Amino acid sequence: MVTFKVHPQTARAGRRPGRRLLRALACCAPLLLAGCGGGGSDSRAPSALDCSVPAQQSWLRGYMREWYFWYALSPSPDPAAYPSTAAYFDALLYTGGNAAFPPDRWSGSESTESFNRFFGNGQALGYGVTVAGLEVAGRPDEPLLVRYVEPRSPAAAAGVQRGDRILSINGRTAPEIIRSDDFSALTPGQAGQVLSLELQRGAAGRSVQLVASVYDLTPVQRAGVVTTPGGRRMAYLLVKDMLGQALPALETTFAQFRAAGATDLVLDLRYNGGGLVSVAADLASYVGGNRAAGRSFAALLYNDRRAGINNQSFAFIDKPSSLSLQRVYVLTGPRTCSASEQVINGLRGIDVEVVALGDATCGKPVGFLPADRCGVTYSVVNFESVNARNEGRYFDGFAPTCAVADDLSRPLGAADEALFAAAQQHADTGRCPAAAAGRELPQTRARPQFPASGEGEPVRGMRVGP
Repeated sequence: MVTFKVHPQTARAGRRPGRRLLRALACCAPLLLAGCGGGGSDSRAPSALDCSVPAQQSWLRGYMREWYFWYALSPSPDPAAYPSTAAYFDALLYTGGNAAFPPDRWSGSESTESFNRFFGNGQALGYGVTVAGLEVAGRPDEPLLVRYVEPRSPAAAAGVQRGDRILSINGRTAPEIIRSDDFSALTPGQAGQVLSLELQRGAAGRSVQLVASVYDLTPVQRAGVVTTPGGRRMAYLLVKDMLGQALPALETTFAQFRAAGATDLVLDLRYNGGGLVSVAADLASYVGGNRAAGRSFAALLYNDRRAGINNQSFAFIDKPSSLSLQRVYVLTGPRTCSASEQVINGLRGIDVEVVALGDATCGKPVGFLPADRCGVTYSVVNFESVNARNEGRYFDGFAPTCAVADDLSRPLGAADEALFAAAQQHADTGRCPAAAAGRELPQTRARPQFPASGEGEPVRGMRVGP
Protein backbone atom coordinates (compact mmCIF):
# COMPACT_ATOMS: atom_id res chain seq x y z
CA MET A 1 0.00 0.00 0.00
CA VAL A 2 1.19 3.51 -0.78
CA THR A 3 0.22 6.72 0.98
CA PHE A 4 0.25 9.69 -1.33
CA LYS A 5 -1.01 13.20 -1.96
CA VAL A 6 -3.86 13.47 -4.41
CA HIS A 7 -3.39 15.91 -7.25
CA PRO A 8 -5.57 16.61 -10.30
CA GLN A 9 -2.69 15.61 -12.57
CA THR A 10 -2.23 12.15 -11.09
CA ALA A 11 -3.45 10.47 -14.25
CA ARG A 12 -0.70 12.17 -16.19
CA ALA A 13 1.85 11.17 -13.58
CA GLY A 14 1.05 7.54 -14.12
CA ARG A 15 -0.96 4.81 -12.47
CA ARG A 16 -0.87 1.31 -13.50
CA PRO A 17 -3.88 -0.80 -13.93
CA GLY A 18 -3.77 -4.20 -15.27
CA ARG A 19 -5.40 -5.71 -18.28
CA ARG A 20 -8.97 -6.44 -18.82
CA LEU A 21 -11.65 -6.84 -16.41
CA LEU A 22 -15.01 -6.87 -17.85
CA ARG A 23 -17.27 -7.15 -14.98
CA ALA A 24 -15.01 -6.23 -12.35
CA LEU A 25 -15.54 -3.03 -10.48
CA ALA A 26 -17.98 -2.12 -7.90
CA CYS A 27 -17.10 0.75 -5.78
CA CYS A 28 -18.94 3.93 -6.05
CA ALA A 29 -22.14 5.78 -5.75
CA PRO A 30 -25.65 4.63 -6.18
CA LEU A 31 -26.20 7.79 -8.23
CA LEU A 32 -26.29 6.20 -11.64
CA LEU A 33 -28.55 3.67 -13.19
CA ALA A 34 -27.10 0.84 -15.21
CA GLY A 35 -26.54 1.96 -18.76
CA CYS A 36 -26.27 5.62 -17.76
CA GLY A 37 -22.75 5.72 -16.34
CA GLY A 38 -19.56 7.33 -17.44
CA GLY A 39 -21.12 10.35 -19.04
CA GLY A 40 -20.59 8.57 -22.34
CA SER A 41 -23.74 6.47 -22.31
CA ASP A 42 -26.55 7.14 -24.73
CA SER A 43 -30.09 6.59 -23.49
CA ARG A 44 -31.38 5.93 -26.99
CA ALA A 45 -32.07 2.36 -28.00
CA PRO A 46 -29.22 0.75 -29.98
CA SER A 47 -31.48 0.73 -33.05
CA ALA A 48 -31.64 4.55 -32.92
CA LEU A 49 -27.85 4.91 -32.87
CA ASP A 50 -25.30 4.63 -35.62
CA CYS A 51 -23.81 1.35 -34.53
CA SER A 52 -21.53 0.84 -37.48
CA VAL A 53 -17.96 -0.09 -36.62
CA PRO A 54 -16.55 3.34 -37.63
CA ALA A 55 -19.21 5.15 -35.57
CA GLN A 56 -18.61 2.99 -32.50
CA GLN A 57 -14.85 3.40 -32.81
CA SER A 58 -15.23 7.17 -33.08
CA TRP A 59 -17.41 7.26 -29.98
CA LEU A 60 -14.99 5.01 -28.09
CA ARG A 61 -12.00 7.16 -29.00
CA GLY A 62 -13.71 10.29 -27.66
CA TYR A 63 -14.95 8.52 -24.55
CA MET A 64 -11.50 7.16 -23.68
CA ARG A 65 -9.86 10.56 -24.17
CA GLU A 66 -12.27 12.11 -21.70
CA TRP A 67 -12.92 9.38 -19.14
CA TYR A 68 -10.12 6.82 -19.15
CA PHE A 69 -8.03 7.08 -16.00
CA TRP A 70 -4.82 6.60 -17.98
CA TYR A 71 -5.84 8.59 -21.05
CA ALA A 72 -2.60 10.62 -20.90
CA LEU A 73 -0.48 7.47 -20.78
CA SER A 74 -2.34 5.26 -23.22
CA PRO A 75 -1.98 4.88 -27.01
CA SER A 76 -4.33 6.74 -29.34
CA PRO A 77 -4.07 4.93 -32.67
CA ASP A 78 -6.05 5.65 -35.82
CA PRO A 79 -9.22 3.51 -35.70
CA ALA A 80 -9.06 2.90 -39.45
CA ALA A 81 -6.31 0.35 -38.84
CA TYR A 82 -8.61 -1.91 -36.76
CA PRO A 83 -11.31 -4.15 -38.25
CA SER A 84 -13.57 -4.24 -35.18
CA THR A 85 -14.57 -2.16 -32.20
CA ALA A 86 -13.20 -4.84 -29.86
CA ALA A 87 -9.78 -4.78 -31.52
CA TYR A 88 -9.68 -1.00 -31.37
CA PHE A 89 -10.72 -1.02 -27.72
CA ASP A 90 -7.77 -3.28 -26.88
CA ALA A 91 -5.43 -0.95 -28.75
CA LEU A 92 -6.54 2.01 -26.60
CA LEU A 93 -5.61 0.46 -23.26
CA TYR A 94 -2.64 1.54 -21.17
CA THR A 95 0.16 -1.02 -21.55
CA GLY A 96 2.57 0.18 -18.87
CA GLY A 97 5.66 2.32 -18.85
CA ASN A 98 4.98 4.32 -15.71
CA ALA A 99 6.49 3.00 -12.49
CA ALA A 100 3.42 3.95 -10.45
CA PHE A 101 0.97 1.73 -12.35
CA PRO A 102 0.99 -1.76 -13.88
CA PRO A 103 -0.57 -2.32 -17.32
CA ASP A 104 -4.35 -2.22 -17.47
CA ARG A 105 -5.64 -5.76 -17.01
CA TRP A 106 -9.09 -4.71 -15.81
CA SER A 107 -10.88 -2.63 -18.45
CA GLY A 108 -13.27 -4.57 -20.64
CA SER A 109 -16.77 -4.91 -21.99
CA GLU A 110 -19.76 -7.20 -21.98
CA SER A 111 -23.27 -7.19 -23.29
CA THR A 112 -25.55 -4.73 -21.55
CA GLU A 113 -27.97 -7.60 -21.04
CA SER A 114 -25.35 -9.51 -19.04
CA PHE A 115 -24.32 -6.42 -17.09
CA ASN A 116 -27.90 -5.58 -16.10
CA ARG A 117 -28.63 -9.19 -15.22
CA PHE A 118 -25.87 -9.21 -12.61
CA PHE A 119 -25.87 -5.67 -11.24
CA GLY A 120 -29.57 -4.96 -11.69
CA ASN A 121 -31.27 -8.29 -11.05
CA GLY A 122 -28.67 -10.09 -8.95
CA GLN A 123 -28.67 -13.05 -11.30
CA ALA A 124 -26.17 -15.05 -13.33
CA LEU A 125 -26.34 -17.16 -16.46
CA GLY A 126 -24.38 -20.35 -16.00
CA TYR A 127 -24.00 -23.68 -14.24
CA GLY A 128 -23.01 -22.32 -10.83
CA VAL A 129 -19.87 -24.41 -10.34
CA THR A 130 -16.33 -23.01 -10.04
CA VAL A 131 -13.06 -24.88 -9.66
CA ALA A 132 -9.70 -24.39 -7.95
CA GLY A 133 -7.79 -23.79 -11.16
CA LEU A 134 -5.33 -21.21 -9.81
CA GLU A 135 -4.22 -23.64 -7.13
CA VAL A 136 -3.15 -26.29 -9.65
CA ALA A 137 -1.91 -24.04 -12.46
CA GLY A 138 0.92 -25.78 -14.31
CA ARG A 139 0.54 -28.94 -12.23
CA PRO A 140 -1.60 -31.45 -14.13
CA ASP A 141 -0.64 -34.19 -11.67
CA GLU A 142 -2.66 -32.46 -8.94
CA PRO A 143 -6.39 -33.12 -8.44
CA LEU A 144 -8.82 -30.55 -9.83
CA LEU A 145 -11.41 -29.78 -7.17
CA VAL A 146 -14.70 -27.91 -7.00
CA ARG A 147 -14.16 -24.88 -4.78
CA TYR A 148 -17.57 -23.20 -4.79
CA VAL A 149 -21.17 -23.93 -5.82
CA GLU A 150 -23.83 -21.22 -6.04
CA PRO A 151 -26.72 -22.28 -3.75
CA ARG A 152 -29.54 -21.69 -6.30
CA SER A 153 -27.72 -22.91 -9.37
CA PRO A 154 -28.07 -26.00 -11.56
CA ALA A 155 -24.91 -27.41 -9.95
CA ALA A 156 -26.40 -27.14 -6.46
CA ALA A 157 -29.64 -28.76 -7.62
CA ALA A 158 -27.60 -31.66 -9.00
CA GLY A 159 -25.80 -32.15 -5.69
CA VAL A 160 -22.35 -30.92 -6.73
CA GLN A 161 -20.36 -29.95 -3.64
CA ARG A 162 -17.23 -28.09 -2.65
CA GLY A 163 -14.34 -30.56 -2.58
CA ASP A 164 -15.70 -32.87 -5.27
CA ARG A 165 -12.89 -34.06 -7.53
CA ILE A 166 -13.39 -33.38 -11.23
CA LEU A 167 -12.20 -36.25 -13.41
CA SER A 168 -13.37 -34.78 -16.70
CA ILE A 169 -15.33 -31.88 -18.20
CA ASN A 170 -17.19 -32.52 -21.46
CA GLY A 171 -14.99 -35.53 -22.09
CA ARG A 172 -11.66 -33.75 -21.49
CA THR A 173 -9.66 -35.13 -18.57
CA ALA A 174 -8.71 -32.90 -15.68
CA PRO A 175 -4.95 -33.18 -16.40
CA GLU A 176 -5.58 -32.11 -20.00
CA ILE A 177 -7.62 -29.10 -18.84
CA ILE A 178 -5.00 -28.05 -16.30
CA ARG A 179 -2.21 -28.46 -18.84
CA SER A 180 -4.00 -26.27 -21.37
CA ASP A 181 -5.28 -23.84 -18.71
CA ASP A 182 -8.64 -23.90 -20.49
CA PHE A 183 -11.69 -23.81 -18.23
CA SER A 184 -13.93 -22.12 -20.80
CA ALA A 185 -16.43 -24.99 -20.79
CA LEU A 186 -17.56 -23.83 -17.34
CA THR A 187 -18.82 -20.54 -18.80
CA PRO A 188 -21.74 -21.07 -21.20
CA GLY A 189 -22.57 -18.68 -24.00
CA GLN A 190 -26.32 -19.10 -23.64
CA ALA A 191 -29.03 -20.82 -21.64
CA GLY A 192 -29.65 -24.45 -22.51
CA GLN A 193 -26.03 -25.43 -23.06
CA VAL A 194 -25.08 -28.69 -21.37
CA LEU A 195 -22.03 -29.33 -19.19
CA SER A 196 -21.02 -32.95 -18.57
CA LEU A 197 -18.94 -33.63 -15.45
CA GLU A 198 -17.32 -36.81 -14.20
CA LEU A 199 -16.96 -36.40 -10.43
CA GLN A 200 -15.50 -38.34 -7.56
CA ARG A 201 -16.32 -37.95 -3.87
CA GLY A 202 -14.40 -40.29 -1.64
CA ALA A 203 -14.38 -43.64 -3.39
CA ALA A 204 -17.62 -43.01 -5.27
CA GLY A 205 -17.74 -41.63 -8.79
CA ARG A 206 -20.69 -40.29 -10.73
CA SER A 207 -21.65 -38.47 -13.91
CA VAL A 208 -23.56 -35.19 -13.83
CA GLN A 209 -25.13 -33.20 -16.64
CA LEU A 210 -25.88 -29.55 -15.94
CA VAL A 211 -28.06 -27.33 -18.14
CA ALA A 212 -27.11 -23.66 -18.16
CA SER A 213 -29.84 -21.31 -16.91
CA VAL A 214 -30.38 -17.91 -15.33
CA TYR A 215 -30.51 -18.24 -11.55
CA ASP A 216 -30.66 -15.91 -8.55
CA LEU A 217 -27.40 -15.27 -6.75
CA THR A 218 -27.04 -15.53 -2.97
CA PRO A 219 -24.60 -12.74 -2.07
CA VAL A 220 -24.86 -13.25 1.72
CA GLN A 221 -24.83 -16.74 3.23
CA ARG A 222 -23.46 -19.19 5.81
CA ALA A 223 -24.01 -16.81 8.72
CA GLY A 224 -23.56 -18.21 12.23
CA VAL A 225 -21.99 -17.71 15.64
CA VAL A 226 -19.62 -20.21 17.27
CA THR A 227 -17.88 -20.34 20.61
CA THR A 228 -14.12 -20.54 20.10
CA PRO A 229 -12.01 -23.01 22.11
CA GLY A 230 -11.05 -20.05 24.30
CA GLY A 231 -14.68 -19.16 24.96
CA ARG A 232 -15.10 -16.15 22.64
CA ARG A 233 -18.34 -15.59 20.73
CA MET A 234 -17.26 -15.38 17.08
CA ALA A 235 -19.59 -14.61 14.19
CA TYR A 236 -18.94 -15.89 10.66
CA LEU A 237 -20.35 -14.44 7.45
CA LEU A 238 -19.67 -15.30 3.82
CA VAL A 239 -20.21 -12.36 1.45
CA LYS A 240 -19.86 -13.53 -2.14
CA ASP A 241 -20.91 -10.47 -4.18
CA MET A 242 -21.21 -6.75 -3.40
CA LEU A 243 -24.71 -6.39 -4.83
CA GLY A 244 -27.73 -4.36 -3.77
CA GLN A 245 -29.54 -7.64 -3.09
CA ALA A 246 -27.12 -8.18 -0.20
CA LEU A 247 -28.36 -5.22 1.86
CA PRO A 248 -31.51 -6.69 3.51
CA ALA A 249 -29.59 -9.86 4.44
CA LEU A 250 -26.73 -7.85 5.92
CA GLU A 251 -29.11 -5.91 8.17
CA THR A 252 -30.86 -9.08 9.36
CA THR A 253 -27.61 -10.97 9.87
CA PHE A 254 -25.82 -8.30 11.89
CA ALA A 255 -28.90 -7.84 14.08
CA GLN A 256 -28.71 -11.58 14.80
CA PHE A 257 -24.99 -11.32 15.56
CA ARG A 258 -25.65 -8.54 18.10
CA ALA A 259 -28.46 -10.53 19.70
CA ALA A 260 -26.18 -13.56 19.97
CA GLY A 261 -23.54 -11.53 21.81
CA ALA A 262 -20.85 -11.80 19.15
CA THR A 263 -17.61 -10.15 20.21
CA ASP A 264 -15.54 -11.16 17.15
CA LEU A 265 -16.34 -11.31 13.46
CA VAL A 266 -15.01 -13.30 10.52
CA LEU A 267 -15.84 -11.91 7.07
CA ASP A 268 -15.23 -14.56 4.42
CA LEU A 269 -14.32 -12.62 1.27
CA ARG A 270 -12.04 -15.26 -0.26
CA TYR A 271 -14.22 -15.60 -3.39
CA ASN A 272 -15.62 -12.07 -3.51
CA GLY A 273 -14.56 -10.55 -6.84
CA GLY A 274 -16.18 -7.18 -6.22
CA GLY A 275 -19.34 -5.24 -6.89
CA LEU A 276 -20.76 -1.92 -5.80
CA VAL A 277 -18.81 0.60 -3.74
CA SER A 278 -21.95 1.57 -1.88
CA VAL A 279 -22.48 -2.02 -0.71
CA ALA A 280 -18.85 -2.32 0.37
CA ALA A 281 -19.33 0.85 2.43
CA ASP A 282 -22.43 -0.62 4.06
CA LEU A 283 -20.64 -3.86 4.93
CA ALA A 284 -17.70 -1.98 6.46
CA SER A 285 -20.14 0.21 8.42
CA TYR A 286 -21.56 -2.85 10.19
CA VAL A 287 -18.03 -3.57 11.38
CA GLY A 288 -16.90 -0.04 12.28
CA GLY A 289 -20.01 0.99 14.15
CA ASN A 290 -21.21 4.37 15.33
CA ARG A 291 -17.72 5.68 16.07
CA ALA A 292 -16.95 5.36 12.34
CA ALA A 293 -20.15 7.03 11.10
CA GLY A 294 -19.48 10.04 8.93
CA ARG A 295 -15.79 9.29 8.46
CA SER A 296 -14.51 8.55 4.97
CA PHE A 297 -14.75 4.96 3.80
CA ALA A 298 -13.38 5.65 0.33
CA ALA A 299 -12.68 8.54 -1.98
CA LEU A 300 -12.91 7.89 -5.73
CA LEU A 301 -10.41 9.95 -7.68
CA TYR A 302 -10.81 10.47 -11.44
CA ASN A 303 -8.37 11.77 -14.04
CA ASP A 304 -7.56 15.49 -14.21
CA ARG A 305 -10.27 16.09 -16.83
CA ARG A 306 -13.05 14.67 -14.66
CA ALA A 307 -11.78 15.22 -11.10
CA GLY A 308 -13.57 18.51 -10.45
CA ILE A 309 -16.90 17.05 -11.53
CA ASN A 310 -16.75 13.39 -10.62
CA ASN A 311 -14.49 12.93 -7.59
CA GLN A 312 -16.67 11.67 -4.77
CA SER A 313 -16.47 10.16 -1.31
CA PHE A 314 -18.37 7.39 0.43
CA ALA A 315 -18.73 7.65 4.19
CA PHE A 316 -19.23 5.08 6.91
CA ILE A 317 -22.91 4.93 7.86
CA ASP A 318 -24.53 4.81 11.28
CA LYS A 319 -25.96 1.28 11.48
CA PRO A 320 -28.01 0.40 14.59
CA SER A 321 -27.05 -3.26 14.15
CA SER A 322 -23.32 -2.63 13.78
CA LEU A 323 -20.84 -4.47 16.00
CA SER A 324 -18.48 -1.48 16.56
CA LEU A 325 -15.37 -3.65 16.47
CA GLN A 326 -11.75 -2.59 16.91
CA ARG A 327 -10.63 -5.76 15.13
CA VAL A 328 -12.08 -7.90 12.35
CA TYR A 329 -10.93 -11.15 10.74
CA VAL A 330 -11.10 -11.31 6.94
CA LEU A 331 -10.56 -14.53 4.97
CA THR A 332 -8.79 -13.69 1.73
CA GLY A 333 -7.22 -15.11 -1.42
CA PRO A 334 -6.29 -14.17 -4.99
CA ARG A 335 -9.98 -13.92 -5.86
CA THR A 336 -10.59 -11.30 -3.14
CA CYS A 337 -10.73 -8.35 -5.46
CA SER A 338 -11.72 -4.74 -5.96
CA ALA A 339 -14.72 -3.79 -3.80
CA SER A 340 -13.88 -6.54 -1.30
CA GLU A 341 -10.33 -5.20 -1.02
CA GLN A 342 -11.88 -1.79 -0.53
CA VAL A 343 -13.51 -3.08 2.66
CA ILE A 344 -10.07 -3.98 4.03
CA ASN A 345 -8.54 -0.67 2.99
CA GLY A 346 -11.48 1.38 4.25
CA LEU A 347 -11.45 -0.23 7.70
CA ARG A 348 -7.70 0.18 8.02
CA GLY A 349 -8.17 3.84 7.18
CA ILE A 350 -10.11 4.36 10.43
CA ASP A 351 -7.67 2.26 12.48
CA VAL A 352 -9.70 -0.94 12.68
CA GLU A 353 -7.26 -3.85 12.94
CA VAL A 354 -7.84 -6.13 9.96
CA VAL A 355 -6.40 -9.61 10.48
CA ALA A 356 -6.28 -11.28 7.06
CA LEU A 357 -6.06 -15.06 6.88
CA GLY A 358 -5.46 -17.04 3.70
CA ASP A 359 -3.53 -15.78 0.69
CA ALA A 360 -2.73 -12.35 -0.76
CA THR A 361 -5.60 -10.49 -2.45
CA CYS A 362 -5.77 -9.73 -6.19
CA GLY A 363 -4.59 -6.10 -6.09
CA LYS A 364 -7.22 -3.91 -7.76
CA PRO A 365 -7.47 -0.42 -6.25
CA VAL A 366 -9.23 1.02 -9.32
CA GLY A 367 -12.82 0.96 -10.54
CA PHE A 368 -15.42 1.74 -13.19
CA LEU A 369 -18.26 4.06 -13.99
CA PRO A 370 -19.89 1.88 -16.67
CA ALA A 371 -20.89 3.32 -20.05
CA ASP A 372 -23.41 1.74 -22.43
CA ARG A 373 -23.29 1.98 -26.23
CA CYS A 374 -25.07 -0.06 -28.86
CA GLY A 375 -25.94 -2.89 -26.45
CA VAL A 376 -22.42 -3.12 -25.05
CA THR A 377 -21.46 -1.93 -21.56
CA TYR A 378 -17.87 -0.75 -21.24
CA SER A 379 -16.21 -1.04 -17.85
CA VAL A 380 -13.18 1.17 -18.35
CA VAL A 381 -10.93 2.13 -15.44
CA ASN A 382 -12.22 5.56 -14.50
CA PHE A 383 -10.92 6.13 -10.97
CA GLU A 384 -8.72 4.93 -8.16
CA SER A 385 -9.87 4.43 -4.59
CA VAL A 386 -8.17 5.65 -1.39
CA ASN A 387 -9.14 5.42 2.27
CA ALA A 388 -9.43 8.07 4.99
CA ARG A 389 -5.63 8.11 5.35
CA ASN A 390 -5.25 8.63 1.61
CA GLU A 391 -3.84 5.13 1.18
CA GLY A 392 -4.30 3.22 -2.05
CA ARG A 393 -2.43 1.80 -5.05
CA TYR A 394 -2.17 -1.67 -3.53
CA PHE A 395 -1.55 -3.24 -6.92
CA ASP A 396 0.29 -6.16 -5.30
CA GLY A 397 -2.73 -6.91 -3.13
CA PHE A 398 -2.91 -7.18 0.66
CA ALA A 399 -0.64 -9.82 2.17
CA PRO A 400 -2.23 -12.13 4.74
CA THR A 401 -1.47 -11.75 8.42
CA CYS A 402 -1.56 -15.54 8.62
CA ALA A 403 -0.80 -17.51 5.45
CA VAL A 404 -3.24 -20.43 5.38
CA ALA A 405 -4.07 -22.64 2.39
CA ASP A 406 -7.72 -22.83 1.32
CA ASP A 407 -9.27 -25.96 2.80
CA LEU A 408 -11.40 -27.51 0.06
CA SER A 409 -12.07 -30.62 2.15
CA ARG A 410 -14.44 -28.76 4.45
CA PRO A 411 -17.60 -26.71 3.79
CA LEU A 412 -17.34 -22.93 3.91
CA GLY A 413 -18.37 -21.78 7.37
CA ALA A 414 -17.55 -25.07 9.10
CA ALA A 415 -15.86 -24.36 12.43
CA ASP A 416 -13.00 -26.74 11.57
CA GLU A 417 -12.38 -25.35 8.06
CA ALA A 418 -8.74 -24.24 8.00
CA LEU A 419 -9.16 -20.48 7.50
CA PHE A 420 -12.05 -20.17 9.95
CA ALA A 421 -10.21 -22.31 12.51
CA ALA A 422 -7.13 -20.09 12.10
CA ALA A 423 -9.25 -17.02 12.88
CA GLN A 424 -10.55 -18.66 16.04
CA GLN A 425 -7.03 -19.53 17.17
CA HIS A 426 -5.78 -16.02 16.51
CA ALA A 427 -8.69 -14.51 18.46
CA ASP A 428 -7.93 -16.79 21.41
CA THR A 429 -4.12 -16.56 21.41
CA GLY A 430 -3.09 -13.60 19.22
CA ARG A 431 -0.97 -15.97 17.11
CA CYS A 432 -1.20 -17.60 13.71
CA PRO A 433 -1.46 -21.40 13.59
CA ALA A 434 1.97 -23.02 13.86
CA ALA A 435 1.35 -25.01 10.69
CA ALA A 436 0.61 -21.80 8.80
CA ALA A 437 3.68 -19.95 10.00
CA GLY A 438 6.16 -22.09 8.09
CA ARG A 439 3.89 -23.36 5.37
CA GLU A 440 4.43 -22.54 1.75
CA LEU A 441 1.12 -21.83 0.03
CA PRO A 442 0.28 -23.30 -3.37
CA GLN A 443 1.30 -21.07 -6.25
CA THR A 444 -1.85 -18.96 -6.42
CA ARG A 445 -0.25 -15.62 -7.06
CA ALA A 446 -1.24 -15.49 -10.71
CA ARG A 447 -3.97 -12.87 -11.00
CA PRO A 448 -7.42 -13.91 -12.20
CA GLN A 449 -7.95 -13.23 -15.88
CA PHE A 450 -10.40 -10.56 -16.96
CA PRO A 451 -13.18 -10.31 -17.65
CA ALA A 452 -13.54 -13.90 -16.49
CA SER A 453 -11.57 -15.67 -13.81
CA GLY A 454 -11.20 -18.64 -16.15
CA GLU A 455 -12.72 -20.97 -13.55
CA GLY A 456 -16.39 -20.56 -14.24
CA GLU A 457 -17.21 -17.07 -12.99
CA PRO A 458 -16.38 -13.45 -13.84
CA VAL A 459 -14.38 -11.10 -11.69
CA ARG A 460 -16.77 -8.25 -10.94
CA GLY A 461 -14.53 -5.42 -9.84
CA MET A 462 -15.47 -2.12 -8.23
CA ARG A 463 -18.25 -0.08 -9.78
CA VAL A 464 -20.19 3.10 -9.25
CA GLY A 465 -23.89 2.53 -9.52
CA PRO A 466 -25.78 -0.71 -10.26
